Amino acid sequence: LLKTINIIFILFLSLSCTKKKDSSQKNELNLALTSKVSTLDPALSYDTVSAKVVYQIYETLFEYEFLMRPYQLKASLAQEMPLIEDGGLKYTIKIKKNIQYHPHASFGGKNRFVRAQDFVNQIKRLAYTPGSNGWWLFKNKVEGLDEFKEQTKNIDDFFKNDIAGLKATDDQTLVIKLKKPYPQLIYALSMVFTTPIPEEIIRHYNNELNHEPVGTGPYQFVSWIKNSKIELKKFAGYREVKYPSNGDRFANQNNLLNDRAKIIPFVEKVNFYIITEAQTRWLKFLNKEIDIMTLNKDHFPLALNDSGKLNDEYKKQNIKLQISPTLTYWWLSFNMQHPILGKNLKLRQAIAHSINIDEYIKKFTNNIALKANSIYPPGVKGYSPSNKLPYEFDLDKAKKLINEAGYPEGKGLPKFKYDVRSSSTVARQMGEFIQKEVQKIGVNIEIVQNTFPGFLNKARTSQLEIWQGGWSMDYPDLENVAQLLYSKNHAPGPNASLYNNPKVDELYEQIAVNQDIDQSVELGKKLEKIVTEEIPWVMQYYSRNYILYHGNISNFRHSDLIPGDLKYLKVE
Repeated sequence: LLKTINIIFILFLSLSCTKKKDSSQKNELNLALTSKVSTLDPALSYDTVSAKVVYQIYETLFEYEFLMRPYQLKASLAQEMPLIEDGGLKYTIKIKKNIQYHPHASFGGKNRFVRAQDFVNQIKRLAYTPGSNGWWLFKNKVEGLDEFKEQTKNIDDFFKNDIAGLKATDDQTLVIKLKKPYPQLIYALSMVFTTPIPEEIIRHYNNELNHEPVGTGPYQFVSWIKNSKIELKKFAGYREVKYPSNGDRFANQNNLLNDRAKIIPFVEKVNFYIITEAQTRWLKFLNKEIDIMTLNKDHFPLALNDSGKLNDEYKKQNIKLQISPTLTYWWLSFNMQHPILGKNLKLRQAIAHSINIDEYIKKFTNNIALKANSIYPPGVKGYSPSNKLPYEFDLDKAKKLINEAGYPEGKGLPKFKYDVRSSSTVARQMGEFIQKEVQKIGVNIEIVQNTFPGFLNKARTSQLEIWQGGWSMDYPDLENVAQLLYSKNHAPGPNASLYNNPKVDELYEQIAVNQDIDQSVELGKKLEKIVTEEIPWVMQYYSRNYILYHGNISNFRHSDLIPGDLKYLKVE
């Protein structure tokens, strides 16, 4: 009997170990989203959280080379780069054949392949869909598109009304005709705003595409448990795409070309867990429940030594560190239509001089971030490391300025609302820091906490007074910064601060059509001088990401501009 029990026990252990081993070898990625997902509609998605999901499901005509810097575009759903004619006014784009959509009931049980008209549909959706965050890319740029927006009142109009400058001349040819040169169009066609969407899907959901995305991407939507988890799986009908064969110096030095020319994607399943608290993400990462984690300020001292390198303790656990420059940066933003904040330059100057940005960076980024000295970030042509802002931390000057503003020691000022970007502890603490700084000159603010989708909704509907503004660049061109200050891009467009200056508008309009990069840089300097003197923004810092990942993840290379990078990753 004892022998039998021993055998059963050994078999149990064997089965248990086998089960554990199989579980650990699952070919899947487990990732954390730091905020609730606002939407999965590619016409509406415009934040980094939803983008991380959306870009795995949907694809675009062009995409950035994964392993090359400076950034270079290449054809994705397009056969090749566009033919540009008529002085930059006509783009002809050939579409690859046999690009299959994820299966959906509206396709009648048949495989549905991409047609040029599907790109027309999506660009139409940017004009038609209420609150579209991609409309600014095409507003006043394509022949007939603005007229379409005005004339289209329902879904039947949507499909009936044609656009002179947007034509599918056959299933594989898209022609775009512009009102004026728009050199940034190539970047717009690499953003998920311009992914193809079939008519069947638009009609099936009556243009409500928030919750059940259907694209052509390497990963197919499976399920979304609100505020908890989004699950994707490898798309069985994905076309043959190969891992890059070429890379820059970083790619070669970090063994990122070992899988050159192999068929992608490698990973079978992707699980996104919505985990808003940094401490929870940290513990789950250490427990190997999460594969990749961007370090939060509270975890820099735990993960890094005094030299800013990964602690030996974590190296022994086969955890790796990647330090990634970003095109993301931050500022304090004012509502320039506010009857007091927007009208009183001296008040904004006083606030700008009252905030110790160096201390802010030390407290909230562990001195990792780079103090901002320009409205443009490093990495964009037009940024100058020698540029100086016309304000700095100087409490005496701040007190003098608030007196000149007509509010000595803050007397007579109402309490302003400071909306934080999420419900996290860190977001609240960042707001409280600003609150204490401006209190020193008699400015009182009330901290208002929001979920991230709630914050975005307030930004789109102009309900904010003071807040932390931020931008992850859509493409590496200073026009992408300048458009945040263009009056015709007021919310729900990207100009959330509602800034309005005719001279800035004029300079932006010149930059937007200028095909000479050096001329654009000079125009950008003039624009910056005006903006920094008027202070719709108080610049804070440029982000650098310190990212930890487990050693069984290979091919990892973070980039702000390439959210659709999961197809390149491998779990070993």
